[in-house]
This record gives sequence, structure tokens and C-alpha cells, in this order.
Amino acid sequence: MRPLLHFTATSGWINDPHGITYREGEYHSFFQYVPGTTSWAPNCHWGHAVGPDLLSLRELAVAIAPGDGDGGIWTGSLVREDNGAARVFYTSTSQPNIGIGRIRIATPADDDWNTWNKGAFVADAPDGLDIIAYRDPFVRRDGDIWRMFVGAGLRDGTATALTYTSEDLDSWRYEGIALERSTTQTEPVWMGALWECPQIFALDGRSVMVSSVWDDDVLHYAGYAIGTENDGTFDATSWGRLTYGTSYYAPSLFVDASGRPCLLFWMREIGGAQDGWASAHSIPHALSIEDGRLHARPHEDLLRHRGTLSADATVPHPVADIEWEPAEGGQLDVLVGGDNALSIVRVGDEFTITVADVSTSVPGQDAVLRVIVDGPVLEVSTGVALFGARLDVTDAPLSARSTGGELRVYPLA
Repeated sequence: MRPLLHFTATSGWINDPHGITYREGEYHSFFQYVPGTTSWAPNCHWGHAVGPDLLSLRELAVAIAPGDGDGGIWTGSLVREDNGAARVFYTSTSQPNIGIGRIRIATPADDDWNTWNKGAFVADAPDGLDIIAYRDPFVRRDGDIWRMFVGAGLRDGTATALTYTSEDLDSWRYEGIALERSTTQTEPVWMGALWECPQIFALDGRSVMVSSVWDDDVLHYAGYAIGTENDGTFDATSWGRLTYGTSYYAPSLFVDASGRPCLLFWMREIGGAQDGWASAHSIPHALSIEDGRLHARPHEDLLRHRGTLSADATVPHPVADIEWEPAEGGQLDVLVGGDNALSIVRVGDEFTITVADVSTSVPGQDAVLRVIVDGPVLEVSTGVALFGARLDVTDAPLSARSTGGELRVYPLA
């Protein structure tokens, strides 16, 4: 079963979203894409989709493809100059050492951003750091200059975000390590040996670094740091884990139509060879800092896809937005076709979420829990955490029941 609102490619493999930009009434979403297979391969392309929101995307032709010195077009970012001109920064990879990429630029060949012209290589892994991985440029304004952060892993197990500056987006100067953390540091959260997709940005008067946590070719979860950033140096005052479950990875920062910082994720384990397509993207999540912790909640665009509140907590298809105000010890069960698809139990400030007999403890804070079911995709927002997983369901009626707490079920379309 294909999800309705979570973006999937018509065929082929997708992973990281990136370069998400709101422009002239539409969102442009670019993403890692491997045509002709449902498994990841290093010859990634930049796919492209557009829509009035990130829940109604229409897939377009490939925007940037391998060749011309690129074995793979890996993750990057998109910025717009003051005159509106767009520029992409991506990770160019080549065998045999695909883990250490080069940063390259591309500019649009047409006004619709459908095709792009490749430009110069503008940054390479710096000497002297014993780097074993280098990729995923994130570029943004920093006052009168441009600043770029690139994820790098060092041989001694240190994850870093490196920083560069430019005055014109063409010539870049390496300035050092913006932030680092060793695999030996485990409290309050372990952050791995490499930060994939590290993004440093301002939020609610603080600076935030959000990244994917990678170690020894294992993709773990999304983590973050909160602190202050001055001239490219990040001083972290707290660390946290944002995602749980086996699905979320590769958070991509974007600014929505009203200027709010938001995240979109790659969701693993959705689809497969039997479907002819693999992986999905999450719904967008709006960000805030509250009580010193990063919060991520479903974007208000989801409300436009809601139908009428169900009088009996049942909808005809397994596509629903569920609100639950749990009491202590309360339990929520969601059934599809009469079979239990998931259960959530509140124990203090924790939620135990069980899917396919696997239970995960997830921290919570919000009074209202949001549970999004979109066919095979499950997303749960507790305020301070997101839980994502695959659901093995068929296109059958969905019903929800709870003990302890108010329950509201809305169909989505």
C-alpha cells in the first residue's frame, strides 16, 4: 500500500530530502533518488517534486544526474541570493573513496528549476584532521557573508561540523571546526562518529545544530545540540535526541511559507522490491525551543487535509490524524481491519509505543499526543520526540480506542 500524503517516488529508491524551498506559492523539494532499483546505490541523483504544500507533491524529472565528474550527486542544500537567484551546493562523490566527497555548485538552467548546470568544485576535505568521511554541505546567510557547514568524521571517532565562509558563494575559506563531539561522550545522548546532514541555525533566540547520527555504516537517529553560535563556532549548552523508532533519518531544515524553521525527514523501511518503489518522506514538522529542549510538532498544513471529526473514532481507510489526551496509565490502541496495528501506553512522562510486537520507550511532554497513520507510515509526536515506524496494513477501516483520556480521530485526504 502506498501512503497518500507522505511523498514517494513513482518508482525507484529515495532517501534524504534537501534543498526544500518555498517559492512563488509552491514548495520545491529535492531529494536523493536512485532510478531503476529499490535499494540504495552510490550513483544518487537529485530528484525534484513541487506542490502547494509538502503533503501534495508532484514528482518531476531528475534535476541533477551523475556524470561530468560526479559518480554520485549526494546530499546538499539550496540558497537564494538577494536577487532571488538560486544556487545548489551538493556532495560530489566518486569511487573508490565515496565517503569523502567534494562540494560542488549548480545553478538553474530555467526559471522553473527543472534542470541545473553544474559548476565548480568549491571545497574539499581539509588537510591535517585525519578525516574518514566528509559530506552534506549546508549553506546559509551569516550577516554580510555566507557560511557553510559540512559534516566530517575523524578517524579517532570524533564527529564534527566544519565551517567555511564566502562573500560571493564562489570562493570559500575553511575556518575550522564549528562543533565536535566524541563517541566516548554518551550523556545525555550519544551522537555517533559522523554527523550526516549537520545544520546549524537560529531558533527562538538560540542556536541549534540538528543532524543524523551515524557510526560504522549504521544509521541511528536524529540528534541535536542547543547553544550559541558566534562567527561559526558553536558552544553547545545541551544535547538531545529527537527521533525514535527505526524509520526517521536525515532531517532537512527548511523555512516554511510564513518563515518558521521546520524539518522534513527521510522515512526508511517503507515500500520495497514488491512495490517497485522504496522509502518515503515524513510530514513536515514545525520547530520550537521550550524549556530548553527542541520540540517538533506536525505542521499546520496537515490540518488542511483533515476531514470531519469521526463520531465513533472510525474512518474508512487507514489514513488518519489522531489526537489523544492521555491520563496516567492510559492506553491507546489503533486497529486496521480489526487487527491491532499499534498500541501506546503512558507511564509518567514516557510513552511505550508497540508496533509488530516491538516496544519502544519515548519521552513525552505535550498534553495532546499526535498519531499520524498514512497507510504503511506511522508518525507519533510527543512534543519533545518523534517516533516513526512502518505499519503492515491493508486498505481497510481504521478505528481507535482508548482507556484514560480524550480521543479524537480525523480522516485525512
